[in-house]
Amino acid sequence: MGAGALLFCTAVLAVSAANAQELRLEIPPNDRVATETAVTPDPAAALSLEDAVAMALQNAPGLRAERLGPLIQGTFEAQERAVFDPVLFAEVELARDRSIRQFQEIQVQEAFRSERERAEAGLRQTLPTGTELTLSLRNTRTESSRAREQYTGRAGISLTQALLRGGRIESNLVRLRQAALDVTASEYELRGFVERLVADVEAAYWDTVLAAEDIAIYEEALDVAERQLRETQARIRAGDRPETEEIGARAEAALRRQGLIDARTALARAQDRLARLIRAETADWEQRFDLTSPPAPQEYVLEPVADYIALGLLYRPDLNETRLRIQRGDLEIVQTRNGLLPRLDFFLTLGASGYAESFSASLRGDQGNGYDLVGGLRFELPLGNRAADAAFSRARLTREQTRAALDSLERLAIQDIRASWLEADRARAQVRAREETVALQRELLRVEEIRFRVGTGTALAVAQAQRDVLESELSLREATVRFRQASTELLLQSGTLLLHRGIDSPGDDSEQSL
Repeated sequence: MGAGALLFCTAVLAVSAANAQELRLEIPPNDRVATETAVTPDPAAALSLEDAVAMALQNAPGLRAERLGPLIQGTFEAQERAVFDPVLFAEVELARDRSIRQFQEIQVQEAFRSERERAEAGLRQTLPTGTELTLSLRNTRTESSRAREQYTGRAGISLTQALLRGGRIESNLVRLRQAALDVTASEYELRGFVERLVADVEAAYWDTVLAAEDIAIYEEALDVAERQLRETQARIRAGDRPETEEIGARAEAALRRQGLIDARTALARAQDRLARLIRAETADWEQRFDLTSPPAPQEYVLEPVADYIALGLLYRPDLNETRLRIQRGDLEIVQTRNGLLPRLDFFLTLGASGYAESFSASLRGDQGNGYDLVGGLRFELPLGNRAADAAFSRARLTREQTRAALDSLERLAIQDIRASWLEADRARAQVRAREETVALQRELLRVEEIRFRVGTGTALAVAQAQRDVLESELSLREATVRFRQASTELLLQSGTLLLHRGIDSPGDDSEQSL
């Protein structure tokens, strides 16, 4: 994607965020949430959409488990970094020896005794350049039946430098860089989980809002049906209507009661689904919510589908995680290509030594100064080198496989984004169409009520008109909520849901994977 396209996508995101009704959350600390959820308000706790999302982010057990993923992966990165940490070593050795020697020439046996005590300490480190350094200090005390006690001290440095295999910094840092990529990949996994959790909470919230509004509509419809029944009964008593019309009015009121019972059950189930997502473990499941966020948005706005596709290809966590796997494969190729080289190491050892009759004097070399110097080359090459060839071929094939998987995921992401956009656009159009339907059905009901009062209409026609108004109002409420849910799903598919909701999450920097 070019620089111009990136700037365009960024601008679109900013415009979308400004136009959309955003959630700006300040997640409360653990103690605050625990205190709030422990209280049982009466009769229902007021709950906005922002509060529902915040409680889910605080209380969801699955999220608490997912948060440990990056921390666990971070331990592997620290473990790989520790390969280049200096190592302090020390060794103490005590040796006693007694042997009998036979001198055949003079037919004499002699008991030979020797003692040796050796202590050595030093520092060893492996560098990313393929260099191994060792600094050591050694002191040895020897004594035997033929020689008096003597101390020998030596200070030395040893260097081994890989010239071919293992001699390049980029190949020696592969495991560390792969571990860092794994940490970032786990952050993308966490981000994807948080986005899905927020989308589920919003969907459950709007389902609960819809169920609550259905109850209000059914209650109002039942009041209208009962009022119509009373008016019909009054007209029958006055002789203005036949008794058969009372049956239709009673049937309509009974249908409204049935609908109200089902709506109340649907609300209880929706409340339980929402509670499962946002409740703390010790919360009271009998506590109900009074949802305060209105279902109708301030405006029904959708950006062009191409903008959502461009943002999705840039921000979707699954795509960014796959791109990281490709980078990991590139590093694996670097390492396995290095394994094709023969091993050729240069080594050098330099030491200074001295001996004396005491430990401190041996370090100064009072009774003799000496040195040792060793240098050379070490070569190694397995005949055929089949293991290295197989590892290199596997790394290349795995990278190609991951690239093909990324192409497939991008196509699937485009399809998902387009499907979500079409559903949101359909819901938006349905809202406008059903608003007009509700207005027309109410006008038809008004006409039928007038006809009934003047004697030219029937109670059955009025009941049918009331039923049509009820169904159109329920349909309008459902279309409004479905637009909300479809908009959330569209933001989820484009990977920008958390950005629009103002929620910070690991893995929100798409540039780190490009």
